[in-house]
Amino acid sequence: MARTALVTGGSRGIGAAISQALKNAGYHVAATYAGNDEAAAKFTQETGIQTYKWNAADYDASKEGIAKVEADIGPIDVVVANAGITRDAPFHKMTPAQWKEVVDTNLTGVFNTVHPIWPGMRERGFGRVVVISSINGQKGQFAQANYAATKAGDLGFVKSLAQEGAAKGITANAICPGYIATDMVMAVPEKVRDSIVSQIPTGRLGEPEEIARCVVFLASDDSGFINGSTISANGGQFFV
Repeated sequence: MARTALVTGGSRGIGAAISQALKNAGYHVAATYAGNDEAAAKFTQETGIQTYKWNAADYDASKEGIAKVEADIGPIDVVVANAGITRDAPFHKMTPAQWKEVVDTNLTGVFNTVHPIWPGMRERGFGRVVVISSINGQKGQFAQANYAATKAGDLGFVKSLAQEGAAKGITANAICPGYIATDMVMAVPEKVRDSIVSQIPTGRLGEPEEIARCVVFLASDDSGFINGSTISANGGQFFV
């Protein structure tokens, strides 16, 4: 029987690649999005993957949305917490609102996504939690004190969940992508992209599908002894 996977922020960028890869691997997939109705509709039309709209920063909305996914598709066995935002600014110019928005989505949003699903995983004796963190949560980044703090927090979250879930057949792992050729990265000026690539030993940007393949492995039965780990998928740019 096919398992059910939920991917937050799963209709665009890295999330879309993850949703598609999980579907190709035989999962029933639900992808969430926060605001771009047109992109979500196009994604569903092209892939057949059902999309659900809610804001990961809102616990009640997340809980209600997850209940609808489980009613439509079935109990969620795999959750990929991918939804994230940036509100970049040098720290001396960063506003409390910029800090709070990023924390609410990138860190609290992970709690809001996993927490309603966790009891069902415990009861069924199986679960896979994959959190998409970032290279900048490992090394920090200029003008991203808010973003880097949340992505580092995600790693602590995963390590704690791994210890709590292990006896119940649940694993929790993180992936820290480096610079990936998403629409957002490809939209920056070519000179800036060249500067980024010059820092990557592999000599290129990563592809969203390369992150997706990591997720598919961590979601599988084959990864059952990998728990509380972080996969750094950054082309050799940063080592932990």
